Amino acid sequence: MSVIWHDLECGGYAADLPLWRELAARHGDPVLDVGAGTGRVALDLARHGHRVTALDHDPVLIAELQRRAAGVAVQAVCADAREFDLRERFALCLMPMQTIQLLGGPAGRARFLSCARAHLQSGGVLAIAIAEQLESYDERGDHGLGELLVPLPDMCERDGVLYSSQPTAIRVEPDGFVLERRRETVSADGRRCVQDDRVRLERVSPAELEREARAAGLAPAGRRMVAETPDYTGSTVVMLRA
Repeated sequence: MSVIWHDLECGGYAADLPLWRELAARHGDPVLDVGAGTGRVALDLARHGHRVTALDHDPVLIAELQRRAAGVAVQAVCADAREFDLRERFALCLMPMQTIQLLGGPAGRARFLSCARAHLQSGGVLAIAIAEQLESYDERGDHGLGELLVPLPDMCERDGVLYSSQPTAIRVEPDGFVLERRRETVSADGRRCVQDDRVRLERVSPAELEREARAAGLAPAGRRMVAETPDYTGSTVVMLRA
């Protein structure tokens, strides 16, 4: 079921794909996609002719990525972004969709940056997407901004089961953001199951990330922006060069 929730909540995002295609065309192969999930970015780049390695810590998502990758040049690897050894160096390493903000603070980011540096070719580029700021809201309306600002649920039907993922709140904390959702399934015979999902994004600025990257032997190489959409926050993509 993790595949369905991942696809429902993340799989439809496409605003960043033109940037990843541009970077892959500019820097060449091979490409490493870290936090690949079911292959949203990796499969798109492979279908545009690139040789891609996709890495994720979730074996269920990686297995689904492998199934979908039939016929395209994608190697799927199940590993922790903070500790991997692929015995290959890459021209480009991507970390989309705020994955860097899930790694356990500065210590976790440092471990990833060190791994990424060890896997980059000389002059290779690491591109990391971060969310600098999120607007808080609560479905109960106590944000004072009006009920209409609460996003609509993401919904799909699979094998007679209706899946609904409703964003319910973003809570701003001093050192991060908490994203809350209500996941609901309704079976063909009307049985209903509801559970809450909670994800915490650690706060990190582009300047902080660049300072941490320097300590890992990476040099700042500019920043790019991915605009927000009606359903997804915008992001800053921090570029780092080996």
